Amino acid sequence: MPSFQHRKAVGDAHELRVAQELTWRGWNVNAWGQGVLTDPVRSALRGTASTLRWTPDLIIAKEQQIALIDCKSRMTSRATSRHVVERAAVTAHLQLVAWTLLPVYYVFEDLDVLTPHDVLTAGRHGPYSSAGSGSPYYLVPVSRSLAFDTTFGAQRSTGLSAAA
Repeated sequence: MPSFQHRKAVGDAHELRVAQELTWRGWNVNAWGQGVLTDPVRSALRGTASTLRWTPDLIIAKEQQIALIDCKSRMTSRATSRHVVERAAVTAHLQLVAWTLLPVYYVFEDLDVLTPHDVLTAGRHGPYSSAGSGSPYYLVPVSRSLAFDTTFGAQRSTGLSAAA
């Protein structure tokens, strides 16, 4: 399991949980994206229009399969049962998929999974808001999500009994 202790962002606990869930399913997990950059570089990147701002958090591999994971912490409304994804992130991730030929998955705190294509096709434009980043976003009904186990496989048996 890679060490994520050096990371300080709000989503760290969620990233660690996603990394653990993936590891338990046989995936090799590495930190990737802005989380591996220094604070000054991350800060400078946020001030640009570069799509590198939206680099996913994790890169995973299992045998010959490779995927990119963007962990979405606190991006689901319990009141409306919708996931929220910034439109700029979806655009950047669709370009990343085209460039790398690797899938990108959004993993929300309840372990629901969506792809950028899912968000683009099932999402509705959210209203502009002065709250949060103020960025335009998509709203996607939770019911349109993919199951984590279906997408990444079920947890592997550890061979330990409950009495162990």
